Amino acid sequence: MADQESLTPTTPEVGPTPDQSSFAKAVLLPATAILGILLIGASTGWFLSSGGEVRGLQDQVERAPGAEVSFGGKEVGLDDKETFRDNAEGILEKDGLDGEGTHHLVRDGGETQYVYLTSSVVDLSDFVGRKVEVWGETVSAQKVGWLMDVGRVKVLE
Repeated sequence: MADQESLTPTTPEVGPTPDQSSFAKAVLLPATAILGILLIGASTGWFLSSGGEVRGLQDQVERAPGAEVSFGGKEVGLDDKETFRDNAEGILEKDGLDGEGTHHLVRDGGETQYVYLTSSVVDLSDFVGRKVEVWGETVSAQKVGWLMDVGRVKVLE
């Protein structure tokens, strides 16, 4: 009888096999994380593309006076007469002099009357070869007689 007791099968404990737990750790967990990241990214993209705004933020931000850039007609730039109070007129040409200015205005009286220009507001390249009037702020120069930071350009011809 002792032989019969030793031959009786015993039931093993129920639980995950080593293959099942390693599958969960190696595949399911990263797949779930990647799916979550993709859903968050898609939601963010959809929100931004549909013109979503952060509520209340626009009410808190004030525009600087004259900060409207206009492109209408023959004038381009900021309408800020307090900052851009200096003006000059001439034919706009490319290149400054010895690193001062990106463009210059050719005026009557020769090179001594040129106004050298730079601008972070207006793309002066759009007006090369045209007669223009510019408004800006005079800035100190090392090598040229007049260096102006342009804020507004009006095409005359």
